Amino acid sequence: MVTGGEEAAAAGWRPGREHARPDQARPDQARPEQARPRRGGVLRHRGFRLLVTATAISQLGAQVTLVALPLTAVLELHASAFGVGLLTAAATAAFLVLGLPAGVWVDRMRRRPVLIAAGAARAVALGSIPLAALAGVLTMPQLYAAALVTGVGNVFYDVAYLSFLPALVGRARLAEANARIEAVFGTVTLTGPALGGLAVQVLSAAGAIVLDAAGNLVTALLIGLIRLDEPAPDRSAPRHLGREIAEGLRFVLGHRVLRLNALCGTLAMLSETALLAVQPVFLVHELRLRPGWYGLLIAASAIGGLAGGLAAYRVISRLGTARSLWLPATVTAPFVLLAPLAGHGWPVLLYPLGLTLSWAGWSVQNVAQVSYRQAATPERLLGRMNATVRFLMWGAMPLGGLLGGGVATLAGVRAAVWLCAAGSMLAVVPLLAPAVRHAPSRAEDLPGRRG
Repeated sequence: MVTGGEEAAAAGWRPGREHARPDQARPDQARPEQARPRRGGVLRHRGFRLLVTATAISQLGAQVTLVALPLTAVLELHASAFGVGLLTAAATAAFLVLGLPAGVWVDRMRRRPVLIAAGAARAVALGSIPLAALAGVLTMPQLYAAALVTGVGNVFYDVAYLSFLPALVGRARLAEANARIEAVFGTVTLTGPALGGLAVQVLSAAGAIVLDAAGNLVTALLIGLIRLDEPAPDRSAPRHLGREIAEGLRFVLGHRVLRLNALCGTLAMLSETALLAVQPVFLVHELRLRPGWYGLLIAASAIGGLAGGLAAYRVISRLGTARSLWLPATVTAPFVLLAPLAGHGWPVLLYPLGLTLSWAGWSVQNVAQVSYRQAATPERLLGRMNATVRFLMWGAMPLGGLLGGGVATLAGVRAAVWLCAAGSMLAVVPLLAPAVRHAPSRAEDLPGRRG
């Protein structure tokens, strides 16, 4: 499945650059050290280190909440599988409702202030949950509301962050930067659920969410320390929300490789979110795992994502962009069918084994397609391109939450897990199209027009 982020390789951009006015340098040319970090790799770049640290802290908190929020609903408010599905849908509904307009608004603004504001908003929404629990007034409607607000913050943070990165490190470093980020996310995904399960046992499910609220505050502070002279967006052109959204949609849907990758990501995110909705009920209720073991099992499932992230840059350098967009995910996707076979005793290990083997390939594909789309998109369209792809991919997440909860209610929890595994395998099919398999493998070959 598409993990941590979903996205592409091939680092550089030469043909078809957008023309900048003489008095308005492109962000990737703002300063020589921003476009070309010193020897030693992109980690020598102070701004990149701050961005990665801030995002990693935020993601670590999000992984804690990934465990703690549904467990708050299940253990403290006795929610049903459908109730957890609604909670998952609420957490991701903003990508469906605000995904496209957010891209236009991000393209109209400097990206760093958007990142700061998104972190602060998420901290406030999440902080309300443990406070309400402490006061004894926590309800499912409040969980839904907090999840909705957090989801809005996620939309703006993700779109702005993906659009901010090329300006920060330069397009020539995108594959390396995205591979480093994927490795960090893999580490966070590995440790976060275990920390979440432990925090639930020590602090209670609602109390564990304090860690995520605090992490978002730290994220906002760290991003505030990044020094980057972002040029002001061009305000001379007439603005029209509908036309600007349409321009982003035309770019993505008219580009063969971006369109097929977006279809793959949509199917993958639909399946992954359906699995997230039924996962706590399947493991905690059906397989009788304690919260601590639940967190450890989810953490073990992330080993493949970490391994794929660590190997992504090397794999992409060897295979090239075209094959990295489809080959790793195709090879590892069938292993996800092990997950529904999990049972009591040692067979419970089939669940993390199936996910970790599958996610190893998806993690490499994620780096490849994110970098590809960042490198293949003109600067002025980055926000709308990222928002359009997020809308198409992540807009499926609320539907996935409802689908998972609905199938679990009607056909049983294990049947829902089988459906999720089948959907994950189906997501590979668009990647086998000739347009993806024969996409350019070198940065200088990337088209500066719709494919």
